[in-house]
Amino acid sequence: LGLLLEISDIRQLAGAHFDGFYTYFASRGFTFGSEWMKWPELKEQAMREGLLFVPSVGPGYDDTAIRRWNENNKRDRESGNYYQRALSSAIALRPPVISITSFNEWGEGTQIEPAKPYKSQNREYQNYLPLDPDGYLGMTRSEVMRYYPT
Repeated sequence: LGLLLEISDIRQLAGAHFDGFYTYFASRGFTFGSEWMKWPELKEQAMREGLLFVPSVGPGYDDTAIRRWNENNKRDRESGNYYQRALSSAIALRPPVISITSFNEWGEGTQIEPAKPYKSQNREYQNYLPLDPDGYLGMTRSEVMRYYPT
């Protein structure tokens, strides 16, 4: 799979014999591919080119601790609502695969692994309050069960 940033990447990926593409960025609107409202168009174009469309969802985005200049792309987690909307947008398209950005990318604030409040000498780490430490894994599990009922 190749990373799609702009719509023009579809033809290049098809021409390079990729099997499909994913959208990666958890910051809605950071790239053309990360804008949820564009996903139906991307799915349609992928189908025309014989490519897999794999939307990527994330719980929010905040890399300002390492990229102070990137405040524009920061996306609040909204106590899990941002992630829920991203998952719903992806699931509505019934793609064969949905990727999650990310399990443990703390530098970009996209992690969904269990987290509890913690503060070191130099940094306060993000937690999921008011959600439980494994709140995002629980949301993921619920949506997967809805998408792939047993």
